[in-house]
Amino acid sequence: MNILDIGEVSDRTGIRPSALRYYEEIGLISSLFRRGLRRQFSSDVLLQLKLIAMGQTAGFSLDEIAGMFGKDRAPDLPRAMLHDKADALDRQIRELAALRDTLRHVADCPAPTHMECPTFRRLVELAGQHGVARAKGHRLKPTGRR
Repeated sequence: MNILDIGEVSDRTGIRPSALRYYEEIGLISSLFRRGLRRQFSSDVLLQLKLIAMGQTAGFSLDEIAGMFGKDRAPDLPRAMLHDKADALDRQIRELAALRDTLRHVADCPAPTHMECPTFRRLVELAGQHGVARAKGHRLKPTGRR
């Protein structure tokens, strides 16, 4: 087992030492011991930190990520939660694609003004419905039209 100083872990991962100390404080990672004031970690921490970064990129909170590690700090990934997050990402991708398409249409619309463009007006109406639904905590199903 290789032992890495907190500075080495920081250099290899790009994660600030203060963040590493915070991760340890909340139980995401653990140091083996200290050499003076410097924490010493097993090289296994590098994989844990990659998994933490992946979880954050996917939109999981640090508390949710902490629940994905067993008592021995080995990954114990809840498959149902991962499916739910993947479904949420699919919804977000569809919403972002629709927003992208709307922006492109607005940028390229040949109508004299945007308010004279029926497609633009319909897109604004749909966007308004989505905004109201989100404010109420609901999601509207896409119409499939553009």
